[in-house]
Amino acid sequence: MAAGYSPKSVNLQRYAADATILASKCRALQADMLTWFGGYRVDPTVFNGTIADVLRIYETHEESPFHKLKPGSRHPYETYLRLLPPHIGQHHVDAVTALNVKRWHAVWSKDGKHPAAGAMALAVLKAALTFCIVAGHRQCRQLRDDISELRVSGPRPRKAFATADQVVAARRAAHAMGRPSGALCYALQFETTLRLWDVAGQWFPIDAPVMSTVIDGTSKWAGLEWRHIDENLILRLAPSKTMGTSGAEIAVDLKLCPMVMEEISYLPEEKRIGPIIVHDQKGRPYRAYELSRLWQLVRTAAGLPLNLWCRDLRASAITEARDNGALTDDASKVAGHSKPRITAAVYDRSSLEAHRRFAVARVAKRGGNDMGNE
Repeated sequence: MAAGYSPKSVNLQRYAADATILASKCRALQADMLTWFGGYRVDPTVFNGTIADVLRIYETHEESPFHKLKPGSRHPYETYLRLLPPHIGQHHVDAVTALNVKRWHAVWSKDGKHPAAGAMALAVLKAALTFCIVAGHRQCRQLRDDISELRVSGPRPRKAFATADQVVAARRAAHAMGRPSGALCYALQFETTLRLWDVAGQWFPIDAPVMSTVIDGTSKWAGLEWRHIDENLILRLAPSKTMGTSGAEIAVDLKLCPMVMEEISYLPEEKRIGPIIVHDQKGRPYRAYELSRLWQLVRTAAGLPLNLWCRDLRASAITEARDNGALTDDASKVAGHSKPRITAAVYDRSSLEAHRRFAVARVAKRGGNDMGNE
């Protein structure tokens, strides 16, 4: 370090849960340092024309959109940025055709058996090519445009959804395990249509440009907090997906969300501060793997289908509402599918009224039995 090598340290906390990626990153960093001491200096803006360099520039350039990916999205990108170079990195961009990419896709998807893997690998390659075009490497444009014309099999839309009774069963199972935080998380997802990571929050590297009141080691957390609920029990939140774009907020009247109201009633007033979903034993927000493991246990205990994911509860909410006559326009507003041209004030009012109609349509046929009690 005294010789001037940079960076002096690299935060690898985001890889802590994946030993394979962590070891790969450590080896790569060690190799970079030894190469530097050998006299070689890499200019991040220099492009040698290979796919490997396309991927490197996308991952390392300080202005790359890769650095703005949310943790949930960043992990699969990191995985394929590690896997793609050994497979296709040696090829030169100007010598690659869409047919080559189609053949690569067949390998990534294992001849269509794993369409999601193929789609993710292709998405990473396209994102990298797009950024290189923006960075001035125009020879990447032809391949990116050719790939856009490519028609390959992708993952089928998910069809799994939970009924209100199944969400009740999941909440009861969570309570039986001594994990009321899980029950509240499921209720909030199902009643408000918020995404899982908006309800439970996400952990970011400590140097990420995200405001946070919760720090744990070298990472910090951002997500739904009690301050997002006002004295009239109106929840207002800019979902993470729109925070960096339109900034549109959703507004939810929790008084019309019986599952949420019941779960909140179990929490003493003095605990209604800071993050809403807090690990019952560790006293901090859940890590992604902890939340995933809890859902697996709850799903089994509640007898729910194995193909039902925790994040399906958002789609389940919309399905229930549409089945009970809620307007498509209301469902769109409640789910946060807004248009940037709508002003914040108008959007907030229409969203809140949409939620009230949406919620009334949903609970009308439940029969008032939201915790399975007679």
